[in-house]
Amino acid sequence: MSRIAVLGAGAWGTALTLSLARRGGHQLRLWSHSSVQAEELNERRENLRYLPGFALPADILITSDLKTAASDVDILLCVTPSQHLRDTISQIAPLLTANQVVISASKGIEEGSYLRMSQVIASITDIPCAVLSGPSFAQEVAAGSPTALVAAAHDPHLAQMIQREFSSPALRVYTNDDVAGVELGGALKNVIALAAGVVNGLNLGYNSAAALITRGIAEMTRLAVACGGRPQTLAGLSGIGDLVLTCTGALSRNRSVGIELGRGRKLDDILSGMGGKVAEGVRSTSAALGLAARYGVEMPITEQVDAILHHNKRPSDAIRELMGRPGRDEH
Repeated sequence: MSRIAVLGAGAWGTALTLSLARRGGHQLRLWSHSSVQAEELNERRENLRYLPGFALPADILITSDLKTAASDVDILLCVTPSQHLRDTISQIAPLLTANQVVISASKGIEEGSYLRMSQVIASITDIPCAVLSGPSFAQEVAAGSPTALVAAAHDPHLAQMIQREFSSPALRVYTNDDVAGVELGGALKNVIALAAGVVNGLNLGYNSAAALITRGIAEMTRLAVACGGRPQTLAGLSGIGDLVLTCTGALSRNRSVGIELGRGRKLDDILSGMGGKVAEGVRSTSAALGLAARYGVEMPITEQVDAILHHNKRPSDAIRELMGRPGRDEH
């Protein structure tokens, strides 16, 4: 029986906890950064803030104390917002031992350093690290809808261990050793989803959405390959799979933010109405551009999303500029 601590009690952390509980065979702990939320979760056994409607089994230990959550567990599953991962890992690093494993299920690129989440973890601790990603809305995972994810690690035995521990009748886990490709697919698709939302908010139609998604995967692949990833990975679950889901699904936060931007609302107003929920693409866009500049990779869609988010560019002008770029060969 594995002891697993899920660090992050947002929608995704709660959904993964529920999936693991449904599978059985684990001792589970769920950590919230907020003592108030941890108390609510313990009293109600339901995440009313981020994932209402799903009961948390009574045998899941819920705590706001990181030491209690992280001590003496086999697996630490990090599901914090990407920009809080460094602080969380730094706090628990003195407690970690060589026989533990850290898995990142956070999708983002750190601002300033332009590091992927596994690189952030590796910069703080040298214990084994892996990544869990793929097309997955928290609400559907919590409901037990069939879902496929990918576990990525440089050590194939580590990826296979995650596959064994997380797979269930409702969750199929594939393995991959392309950590860079898997992580960048998960992070960059949020940026493209913002653009897809803008297209929807502007009522530009299905042709525009299809073009944007297709050129978006090309853009994502260019950067992932420059960073050491493989094109095949971006054609898989953590690339085109996650991209299609996030660009078209009504449950996508990033797409929803893009829709409101396309309708003319200001970013600050949109974010203030999200009730504490995070749209990772808002923070990852600038970091993605910084990473692209480091490797000399052209990312025109990401550039326009950044201009809309952070430089008050009108969404209609951004689309017009994308359409007016010089003609080129598709490949």
